[in-house]
Amino acid sequence: MAGALLRRMFEAAVAAAQPENCLPPHLPPPPAGRTVVVGAGKASAEMARVLEAHYPAPVEGLVATRYGHAVPTRSVEVVEAGHPVPDANGEAAARRMLALVAGLAEDDLVICLLSGGGSALLPMPAPGLTLDDKRAVTGALLRAGATIAEINCVRRHLSAIKGGRLALAARPARLLTLAISDVAGDDPLVIASGPTVPDPTSFADARAIVARYGLVVPDGVRRHLETARDEPSAPWGDYVLIARPAQAVAAAAEVVRAAGYRPVLLGDAVEGEAAAVGAAHARLAREHLARGEKVALVSGGEVTVTVRGDGIGGPSHEYALSLMLGCGGAPGLSGIACDTDGIDGATEAAGAWYDGATLARAAARGLDPRAAQARNDAGGFFAALGQQVVSGPTRTNVNDIRAVLVDP
Repeated sequence: MAGALLRRMFEAAVAAAQPENCLPPHLPPPPAGRTVVVGAGKASAEMARVLEAHYPAPVEGLVATRYGHAVPTRSVEVVEAGHPVPDANGEAAARRMLALVAGLAEDDLVICLLSGGGSALLPMPAPGLTLDDKRAVTGALLRAGATIAEINCVRRHLSAIKGGRLALAARPARLLTLAISDVAGDDPLVIASGPTVPDPTSFADARAIVARYGLVVPDGVRRHLETARDEPSAPWGDYVLIARPAQAVAAAAEVVRAAGYRPVLLGDAVEGEAAAVGAAHARLAREHLARGEKVALVSGGEVTVTVRGDGIGGPSHEYALSLMLGCGGAPGLSGIACDTDGIDGATEAAGAWYDGATLARAAARGLDPRAAQARNDAGGFFAALGQQVVSGPTRTNVNDIRAVLVDP
């Protein structure tokens, strides 16, 4: 019973961010000239399909999406490319997009469709640089302990399309960006690394970050950071967030409210180690259980995993396993954690669910959840129990959705 309700909650969260439901109201009237569609992300192919179905004029263009996320379209070409590791397909698609928007006139319109994953799917190094150069710098920044903001700053300044450069190429055409947010705070500069919004950071900022960590970078990277010029500030077009994590959390909350639970919203931007967040939510659930409160703890955001073992899984699986262990098989407690794009880490599942009987079922099958946790094998653990949520690619992405049901 709990598993079915939890699954409906996940499905409602995904539906709230489906392009079919959130994109059509934001489509503009056609221009006097051409309409060119470009974009990237896990949802970009579905966004292009929906746009074609609802837009009252001919369109042309190209979008890049993750392998396995393409859908049939009529006139907007869909290219599949590497994610999370960029590849040559993505680089070629990015170059073609710049060529598509170059030379447009003032009476033309560019519609840019962006969603989570767009940064990896638009990997176009600046002139004189290679994908290997960018990978080397990103790896060095990660090893040095740089923040994600610092890493993104440097990466944008090594790109020919991120940080507003796609918008610059589209001038003087009108530009409209329709975006599905998968980031905390819904910052347009972070969604797909902001190819259509101005970058408030400079090449001097990027050089300072490299110097701060004492990085040894490829010669081409060093020369580019030293000699490239910042782009002038100018109008950048319109930017509309058509779906965001808060909408998915709200939709999930309505499902559990209708089932008689009082939703307790823990936020749509919860971050941290998956195991630690799962343990914290388990403690909170046990407190509500002790008070006899029928509630549902609902949250979104993106947790992470520090991999120490050789198992399979992802952040949502790790959270679910930690939550289950923290709840200790207490009757009346159950939970779910899923990635709204339908793929959690190195699995074919969106995530996993548990209820008060899961620990007993695991023991009956000889499964040790703590051993699974130690080797990062939450995916294997829940797969063996048949308690994964397998949705396939949802073709949207508003980060993770989680719920803990407390039913005294």
